[in-house]
Amino acid sequence: MLKQANAISEELIEWRRDFHMHPETGFDVYRTAGIVADELEKMGYRVKRGVGKSGVVADIGEGGRMVAIRADMDALPLQELNESEFKSQNDGKMHACGHDSHTAMALGAAHLLAKEKFTGRVRFLFQPSEESADEEGKSGAVRMSEDGAMNGVDYVIAQHVDPGQPVGTIAISSGAASGGVDSWFGVIQGKGGHGAYPHHTVDPFYLLAHIIFALNAFISRKLDPFSPAVVSIGSINGGFTENVIPDSIKITGTLRFTTAEVQKQIHAEIKRAFDIAKTLGGDYELKIEIGAPPMTNDKKVTEMIESVGKDFLGAENVHEIHKSLGAEDFGSFMEHAPGAMYMLGTRKQGHEEYPFHHPKFDIDERAFPLGTAILAETALRFLKQ
Repeated sequence: MLKQANAISEELIEWRRDFHMHPETGFDVYRTAGIVADELEKMGYRVKRGVGKSGVVADIGEGGRMVAIRADMDALPLQELNESEFKSQNDGKMHACGHDSHTAMALGAAHLLAKEKFTGRVRFLFQPSEESADEEGKSGAVRMSEDGAMNGVDYVIAQHVDPGQPVGTIAISSGAASGGVDSWFGVIQGKGGHGAYPHHTVDPFYLLAHIIFALNAFISRKLDPFSPAVVSIGSINGGFTENVIPDSIKITGTLRFTTAEVQKQIHAEIKRAFDIAKTLGGDYELKIEIGAPPMTNDKKVTEMIESVGKDFLGAENVHEIHKSLGAEDFGSFMEHAPGAMYMLGTRKQGHEEYPFHHPKFDIDERAFPLGTAILAETALRFLKQ
């Protein structure tokens, strides 16, 4: 399988560079999805377009169990600062998280599997809007699942590039691998007035100060120290000049967790923190928008990916995943079937290392045949069990 993947490495690079030059964000990935669907139809897949608004679902094979392979297609609203021959041609948009390469490698895996004979089915899930959500707070994985993309799937796998690890390595571990994510939006309501007469006002900044303290305190004081969790403030907007106390202040933030119990507790504690506004004579509005669930790698699927990685790369090049509370909506697919995501080393030798979402983010394209082969081989081994 690895030999076959190496044979199409130029095609993998061509696909990736084309997607990189024409990045699309959110659910508006129609060019990318159109190319993906056309290529899959040429390979002999049964293709459905417009799944989850703009996603692509493609099946091959008959009967038996079904393995799904997921790739995200969307880019970020970011101006690229790289000066490569394939830099983004769409102002203010850039593939700074590797989704262009995810799409290319999944297409490569589809190409390899189309030439194989097996009992069972393989389904490819090309997903929009992993980086963002729609007006109802739903990401591409949620929308595709609502449209039936996971119906009949027994296992689901995915990969993500890792610019911090060298080419020729992967990282994979069972259990919680990334955090669930919700967003919160608050309005602290006071009573405005002249800055020289604060005693005639209910100063929302005064209320805000106490709320910020409470938001930053309950993680360490109220939650179990062995339960990973984060609450962060992302924006504060209020006031319009130096000598006027405003009526209200807007504040927004994010929260991260790895279990439903902790998620529920965080929601309650955020509300308790905002209740301080009422205690001090003001009021508030609070909305918590449910996002993606935690990404929890299934033990059996993890072991299969580990086995393929060790066979292809050697046991010394298969590492435990570096767990974080960064969010990845692949967990929404794993609510419907056991699955796992692994990290594929893509660090560029001799180049300065830039993290995800950086305007100079880049990856080493030599990793593409490895990621392609691991996806395809893992799917085949599940079908041959």
